Amino acid sequence: MVQYEIFEHEADIGIRGIGSTIEEACGNAALAMYSVMVRIDAVKAQEKRTVTVSAPDVELLLVEWLNALLSLSDIERMVFSQFEVKIVGTTLAGIAWGETLDRIRHQPVVEVKGATYHMLRVDKVADRYLAQCVVDV
Repeated sequence: MVQYEIFEHEADIGIRGIGSTIEEACGNAALAMYSVMVRIDAVKAQEKRTVTVSAPDVELLLVEWLNALLSLSDIERMVFSQFEVKIVGTTLAGIAWGETLDRIRHQPVVEVKGATYHMLRVDKVADRYLAQCVVDV
């Protein structure tokens, strides 16, 4: 099954995580976001970081999750390639595995400034869940 998709959007980039659960779709949305930023297959899952965010609904949780990951990347100069998400009520508790950014090996392409509310959607389509938004680059 496809884990994520990237779609064009004017000057920005759309990301879409796909999964058998909402949590898996949100984790795969993070994977999509990092695949826009770096060569994702070169990022080793060596170090673990935890991220917890709260928001009134699942769509806003997605944006908070992605932006918290971007903040963590900026502060610690890390990139991530593996994600685990658990949603209980209005709280998303996530784990991200990755490593310190290596410009040669990870080949950074685009700097993602933030996840936006534009085209924000988290819902079930047929037998899969989608978690999508547009990221500001």
